[in-house]
Amino acid sequence: MIDKIAWLYLRDGRILSTRSRGKSVFYLPGGKREPGESDTETLIREIREELTVEIDPANIEPAGIFEAQADGHAMGLLVRMTCYTAEFSGTLAASNEIEEVAWLGYEDRGRVSAVDKIIFDHLLETGLLR
Repeated sequence: MIDKIAWLYLRDGRILSTRSRGKSVFYLPGGKREPGESDTETLIREIREELTVEIDPANIEPAGIFEAQADGHAMGLLVRMTCYTAEFSGTLAASNEIEEVAWLGYEDRGRVSAVDKIIFDHLLETGLLR
């Protein structure tokens, strides 16, 4: 099981997503925790590294846990994505590891990872994603 933390940041029915250098699929911002890190610490660090903004720890809210086949890994290896919402300060900008930042809608579901597809379905059902 690959354990990841993700940031769900929605605006006007679209969700912020990123594409890493050399990848063709979009992923929700976030990543793997480092040894000893809490979910909050991982979220803050990963978003700072990927998008150069500061997550406000005071308003981090859990948004669900989702599992699916891990992209690019052997069949049967799952990724567990623990998702949070939060506000931030600063200006969103792609870091060196991120090639593209995009606001995706449900019509872009085919452009995201397997676990993100499940999250897109959930967000559509709850009326947050269009």
